Amino acid sequence: MANTPVVRKETEIIAQDANVLDMSMFAADAGVGNKEVDQDSLSIPFLKTNLTKQIRALHKGSSEGDVINTVTNGIYNGENGFKVIPCAYQRRFIQWSPQGDDNTAPIAIYTTKEDCPQTERSKEDNKEYLTDGSGQYIEDTHQHFVLVLNDDGSTDVGMIAMKSTSLKKSKKWNSIIAGRKMTSTDGNVFSPPRFAHVYHLWTYLEEKSGYSWYNWEMKLEGQVTQKAHYDEAKLFALSVEKGDVKVKHEQEGGTSSAPADTNISDDKIPF
Repeated sequence: MANTPVVRKETEIIAQDANVLDMSMFAADAGVGNKEVDQDSLSIPFLKTNLTKQIRALHKGSSEGDVINTVTNGIYNGENGFKVIPCAYQRRFIQWSPQGDDNTAPIAIYTTKEDCPQTERSKEDNKEYLTDGSGQYIEDTHQHFVLVLNDDGSTDVGMIAMKSTSLKKSKKWNSIIAGRKMTSTDGNVFSPPRFAHVYHLWTYLEEKSGYSWYNWEMKLEGQVTQKAHYDEAKLFALSVEKGDVKVKHEQEGGTSSAPADTNISDDKIPF
């Protein structure tokens, strides 16, 4: 007996197609559910090195010198490094309460050194302590806002706070960026935007006076080649400059100035 062809009813086709999601549906509902999510509801990820033993224990396979994204908890291999587009830079002077105090939020944040209260550098730990005897101190902090280019093609925004033993590296990076020049089609030489080039970042072990810690290193990788990356980096840079990106600093244990407290075997990592 000949096989009888199966005839699908139109209603069955519609029912099956109704279970299929495509990009146009996401685009049509863009932004729904996020109406009241503003900058105060978001956290800018910090990219931190010198991970404590506790953090490394939570990320099996991670090791000393790796870098963590404090929002996604993603780990970047410190030795191999990763690629970023620097988007914006800020220098801030952050006033902290004494170490061990219950308050881990900044007392105040200043945009210039002239705005800061009077301080005196301690010979014991190199911190800039207020002269009022309160035990509070001020940390010179260089904030590098970056777009991370992941190996899978995705991107992440983040901020690297360079201070203490990393300040020289921060100045080096700024000098490399400031030294870039381009020539326009009419022959004029100009300084490109900060987000015009990709850089390779990694960490390396520094040692001094019997103590060791991981510091940053960087090199120019090349010009940005993908327009999507350029547009995203530009948008992030403009958001930082307009003050739309809020950085929520939190005090860390240990001292951030003297190499004497930067031994990576200690849980009180300063960076």
